[in-house]
Amino acid sequence: MTGSRVQVNKSHKSRFSTKSSRNLHKTAAKDKSRIGKSDCNVAKGAKAARVQRNKMLRDQKRLALLKEKRASSGIASPPRVIVLFGLSASVNLNSVREDLLRQLSSEGTGALSSTVSSSKYRLRTSVLQAPHGDLVGCMEMAKVADLVAFVASASSFSEESMSYYIDSFGNQCLSVFRSLGLPSTAVLIRDLPTDLKKRKDLKKMCISSLTSEFPEDCKFYAADTKDELHKFLWLFKEQRLTVPHWRNQRPFLMAQKVDVVADDCNSGKCTLLLHGYLRAHCLSVNQLVHISGAGDFQLGKIEILKDPFPLNARKESDAMESDEIHDLEVIRTLSPDPLKLEPLLVENVPDPLAGEQTWPTEAEMAEADQNQKHRKQKKRALPRGTSEYQAAWIVDDSDEADSDSDNDADDGMVLDQEDRGFPGYEGTNNSDIDDDQASLNFRYADDGTENDSVMMEGEILTREQIEDEIKKIKEAHAEDEEFPDEVDTPLDVPARKRFAKYRGLKSFRTSSWDPKESLPPEYARIFAFDKFTRTQKHVFANALKMEQENMDDSVPASLYVRLHIKEVPAGIAHRLCEIAERSPLIASGLLQHESKMSVLHFSVKKHDTYDAPIKAKEELIFHVGFRQFVARPIFSSDNMNSDKHKMERFLHAGCFSVASIYAPICFPPLPLIVLKSADGGVAPAVAAVGSLRSIDPDRIILKKIVLTGYPQRVSKLKAIVRYMFHNPEDVRWFKVKRALFVFVP
Repeated sequence: MTGSRVQVNKSHKSRFSTKSSRNLHKTAAKDKSRIGKSDCNVAKGAKAARVQRNKMLRDQKRLALLKEKRASSGIASPPRVIVLFGLSASVNLNSVREDLLRQLSSEGTGALSSTVSSSKYRLRTSVLQAPHGDLVGCMEMAKVADLVAFVASASSFSEESMSYYIDSFGNQCLSVFRSLGLPSTAVLIRDLPTDLKKRKDLKKMCISSLTSEFPEDCKFYAADTKDELHKFLWLFKEQRLTVPHWRNQRPFLMAQKVDVVADDCNSGKCTLLLHGYLRAHCLSVNQLVHISGAGDFQLGKIEILKDPFPLNARKESDAMESDEIHDLEVIRTLSPDPLKLEPLLVENVPDPLAGEQTWPTEAEMAEADQNQKHRKQKKRALPRGTSEYQAAWIVDDSDEADSDSDNDADDGMVLDQEDRGFPGYEGTNNSDIDDDQASLNFRYADDGTENDSVMMEGEILTREQIEDEIKKIKEAHAEDEEFPDEVDTPLDVPARKRFAKYRGLKSFRTSSWDPKESLPPEYARIFAFDKFTRTQKHVFANALKMEQENMDDSVPASLYVRLHIKEVPAGIAHRLCEIAERSPLIASGLLQHESKMSVLHFSVKKHDTYDAPIKAKEELIFHVGFRQFVARPIFSSDNMNSDKHKMERFLHAGCFSVASIYAPICFPPLPLIVLKSADGGVAPAVAAVGSLRSIDPDRIILKKIVLTGYPQRVSKLKAIVRYMFHNPEDVRWFKVKRALFVFVP
């Protein structure tokens, strides 16, 4: 076959062709020489807009990262705080602290200051030593730490916890630090042998034992020689530090020096002077400040001082060589504006005439009379002696079928927490009507939480009495855990009087309950928000606006300032001076409304290391962020599908509960550490951990009880139960609805 007769196949049209060549057959309507675009790409420039938007987002993130890096490690940034925490009592933290400060200090000799400005590393650092055994001191240091350096001794072994390197106190503090929110962490390993092979093997064993206790990004460093410490400090300088989110929401200051100035006008008050670097955010002189362990106060003035630890090439021979700072140069002074000053308002002042009503008109009175006549014409089958108030809670007979189908574990009797009776009433008449009235007004203390066994101040108990009290609390805790809400009817008191404060609900979940019903007059002294989330957004937006506008009455972060805190009680001020010698004293700025009292709800869980029972209304120490106060919480369950929540007598282990207290307003998110103080001067122990949940004075907390008896005969529709009531009057009184009671065999 010759070449002219070779078969030539038709080439594929679009396999190797370009996009433009495939569209040659498409031409524009106006210009025939120009190739028209497809109709699907109607939005012209959409791709370019997406590219431009992504570029803007990348630039914004890059600028935010650069700003954060300059704020944390720049020349004008405050000194980084390194907290040295020993994982066991055998670790020598003094030697580690001295080695780090000598490595940072240029002179290397003489008295060492806790804050060092190193020109070698271009870094300013404050090195703090956590006291082993002092839980509160370790917590305060962890709140302000930029880096927590856990120090482990390679030659240590803890027999208490049967694990290497960490003792029982170290485990407890680790769990508390996790609940507070861990900042950047590192582990320094000391006391390694000099032999290279043994040193490497022991370091590897230490790392494998401690890896599970720390975050994934935690670094492990050997810290015995100068070269190893040099490596740690150099990497620490370049490290991007992470801090808990709640700490970046408010300005705070770690006091490096505390002074007290007596007030001439008021002998019982004084002015507290705090020196230190302002961190996180700017602080306005019109803001309120909170001092940990003291309370909320107003500022007299703020003085911006010359930085005592400058990071520059010029060295002054008269620079501070110790922690004693005298005669610092004042650069600027800010005084509060009386018109803009935030008032130190704690409680609301209720208006006694706010609930008064005007005299009704004739039309309103005629309408009320007609409604009353209509109500009297409607007859209802009620038990003998039932009052009008009780009749309003009794459902009609038409709903009886629904009540039988809804008789589940939620049905029962609940307690109205507010007191509606008249104290001291004694009814001794034998008629049913007098008994009914007496039952409404009889005040009998409940054995669950009303008879509180808290020892009052000044009460002296013997050792045997204290042991009996603890035994009773443990027995009540075990009984409440095994048989919750179950009570026995007392023999000496009629049930209609004993449970007069209780009312029956057809269903705990669906029955209505007015949160404003029968509130005591003192409840008007607390503050409430119409929409808490909207208020919170507004408060944070105002704080951000003040940060961006750089107002004249505010001090930017990273400056060295002196706070003049006025009207501090003299006793508290001297106690704070003693505390500042062994642990850092923290002053934090308060946001708007954060000095006012309200009802705070916390999600809490009992700590694993705490075995003693925690009873409701027991005095506990709450650490909420930078704030701490003493409160008596009420525990309740968290019902997601109901607006009513059942009160719990004890905080049980292994489950979350809601703790409600009267406390100053705090905006979430904030961590919570609950401490329980012990008798005999023993250090407080960690009782529970959790976080701030919400602020809601209208949260309904009800106490539910289940009357128990012994069933003797049971049929499909009826049952004979003995020893639930002990007299016929009580049976007739509670014979309103079968669904109101839960019979427990």
